[in-house]
Amino acid sequence: MKHSLGRVIDVTTLPDLDRRLAAGTRSLAGWRVVGVDLTERGPQLLELSLGQSLFLGCDFADGDDDAVRRAGAVVLPEIPGIPVDTYRATLYSPGDLYDAPRYEETLDARAYAWSRLGTSHEDTLAMALHDHHVDEALAAWVAGRELVGVMGGHALDRGSPAYAVAARLGHALGDHLTVATGGGPGAMEAANLGAFLPDGLDDALARIASVPSFQPDVGAWARVALDVVGSTAGGRESLGIPTWHYGHEPPNVFATAIAKFFANAQREAMLLEVCNGGIVFLPGAGGTVQEIFQDACENYYAGRSAVAPMVLLGRRYWTKELPVWPLLRALADGRVMEPHVHLVDTVEEAVEVVRTTLSRRDDG
Repeated sequence: MKHSLGRVIDVTTLPDLDRRLAAGTRSLAGWRVVGVDLTERGPQLLELSLGQSLFLGCDFADGDDDAVRRAGAVVLPEIPGIPVDTYRATLYSPGDLYDAPRYEETLDARAYAWSRLGTSHEDTLAMALHDHHVDEALAAWVAGRELVGVMGGHALDRGSPAYAVAARLGHALGDHLTVATGGGPGAMEAANLGAFLPDGLDDALARIASVPSFQPDVGAWARVALDVVGSTAGGRESLGIPTWHYGHEPPNVFATAIAKFFANAQREAMLLEVCNGGIVFLPGAGGTVQEIFQDACENYYAGRSAVAPMVLLGRRYWTKELPVWPLLRALADGRVMEPHVHLVDTVEEAVEVVRTTLSRRDDG
């Protein structure tokens, strides 16, 4: 997540552009004008200094785009045939991705299908531009928030005891922090569900258990969850960071903000980076183990002020079934991260570790 230096002005509507120009602006250096219909503004723009300005997916009258380029601006047109907005300025909402009654017709499904058809130069450029702008939107969204990650297996069925544990964890953490997950099903959905609901968690768990899995019908799985969202007043915010790389795993609807990427490597890096309040790792398989050691690598080389707590929930699982804990402890031995890696057995212990660690950091 790269942070720009200097003055950057994002303009995404024509009224905002007109207001700024009416204020007497003479130079657009550092401006990013995104998705604005400029078919009637060409002559006005050409009266200004356009060096170091950027126009993304804007509409121009014939010839005006070339004239704007000659005046020193960078102009990137909308790429035709792309289901996503390559220059979007905000994160997705559940309604953005689930925008049709049948899942096969939703933006989420159409974007995944398009990404699998083949990758022309235009397609790969569109994906890269999309992910760059989602990254920018994510940076703006997380600013000023304290986020704690919850990571775990995607295969947990609704109605299972482990799903309920993940939901209770998200609920308890969401009382004081913003919960972030990989945005998919299973433990990720459960944590976003718990974080979203201010109360009534047991009732919601019972309601969605009627459709335990997104297989074989993603639409039915999403609809019962959307019904819970629609009937909840005062739902709390949380973040999901899924990827179309795993398009067979649909995004859950309980994350109120969704940063969905095409590139999984970028998505993984962003998910770890934004969790400045630490991460709780629930039982999982290959993906969760990868995330543990990616996070451990960040903490291994981090300075004292940058280390974030790592909490493995499930003593038997992480010592016997997948014995990650002994290696993690050996890796942490003698490093500044050593007091920040924890193995616990209960939701209450995990939440207490996160809260205590962050309280000490804030105090000192």
